[in-house]
Amino acid sequence: MRWPSTADGSRGDLSHVVKPSGKLLLRSLLALPALGRAAERAMISVTHELAIARPAETIVVPWSGILRALPGAAPQQVAVKDDGGRVLPCQVDAGAGLIFQHDFAPGEQAATFTVEKTAGLAPAFPAKVFARHVPERFDDFAWENDKVGHRTYGPALATPAAGKDFLVTSGLDVWCKRVPDLIVDRWYRRGHYHTDSGEGLDMYHVGPSRGCGGTGIWDGRTLAVSRNYSSWRITAEGPIRVVFELTYDAWDAGGFKVAETKRFTVDAGHNLDEIESTFDVVEGSAKELTVGLGLNKDLADKDQEAAVHLAPMPADGSLAQWSVQKTDGQLGLAIIVPRDAFAGYAEDALNQLILARARPGQPLRYYVGAGWSKAGEFATEKSWTDYVAACAARIRAPVKVEIRRVP
Repeated sequence: MRWPSTADGSRGDLSHVVKPSGKLLLRSLLALPALGRAAERAMISVTHELAIARPAETIVVPWSGILRALPGAAPQQVAVKDDGGRVLPCQVDAGAGLIFQHDFAPGEQAATFTVEKTAGLAPAFPAKVFARHVPERFDDFAWENDKVGHRTYGPALATPAAGKDFLVTSGLDVWCKRVPDLIVDRWYRRGHYHTDSGEGLDMYHVGPSRGCGGTGIWDGRTLAVSRNYSSWRITAEGPIRVVFELTYDAWDAGGFKVAETKRFTVDAGHNLDEIESTFDVVEGSAKELTVGLGLNKDLADKDQEAAVHLAPMPADGSLAQWSVQKTDGQLGLAIIVPRDAFAGYAEDALNQLILARARPGQPLRYYVGAGWSKAGEFATEKSWTDYVAACAARIRAPVKVEIRRVP
């Protein structure tokens, strides 16, 4: 910016060119350097060790790190930009920090971003995730991202008021989507989501099974399971990540009673959700638990026929399932548990199970989800099992994040 010259050709003291009556002009000119200053910025470097693609990689920068690099930053007044200067959708989650995403191409193992303070409020970004309690349908709790939807069942469904819909289960349902739009509210409003009208459908069967990734306590012969969830709480609402908790009242697990809290983290762009289950022994004692996580053996809805293939992958701590539906395409389901907690496979009358060791009071983290052929991404069983294997590799090799202030 070029400053006005004084009578002697110097540039500096603006009072030489401003008359006493020009105080407004003086204030305006004194403000000009501030307009030219660059925004306070910090550089975020993200690296990882894999050669594979990592689409929709969720990057989390602890808010404490943001404040060290940008003192005084406000959650609603920061912007994230990629190395081309494009503003990226982001959110600030009080429990995690600054959250945004990047698509790592195959072989791309590093990326840089800037985060800067903004003068006004950061823009609102379209939501790609959603979760809510559904009291109008007997306390269902439903959630989705741009890939797949799910629901599970609340206390009202386990009462006589539910009539013919009465169901006692803590299994997890799958809603198959062929559009990235958020459809949960629309499908509930419409009330007939068992027929595909172009957006997808609910063709999955849960009943008293574990559905897609429900849990129980395994004693070597039988799986002891809870009733419907008893309470819910949403702690983050997007647009990139939604986080919520479901609690389950204590049940008899064979010589002791245990209660469970499930914490779901649902990110945009992913077919598998992260779940942390914490089991608390409330009566009796147990030093270690064997948790059974199940996939329903009879996963087709009542008007469908399905051939089901099972793909256990012990090296990854995963269990994948692929079903060929009679008329509604193919459906893949999967569970991944930590390799250091993996305890083998089992089955009961209703479920194929993957087993994991857990300690009372300490969270067991695992991943559960589904992919549908009519959504356009998984045309074959191999494409699904390859996806599950890639997810397991990404879980084992998380990205590394560093932040520093830009001078």
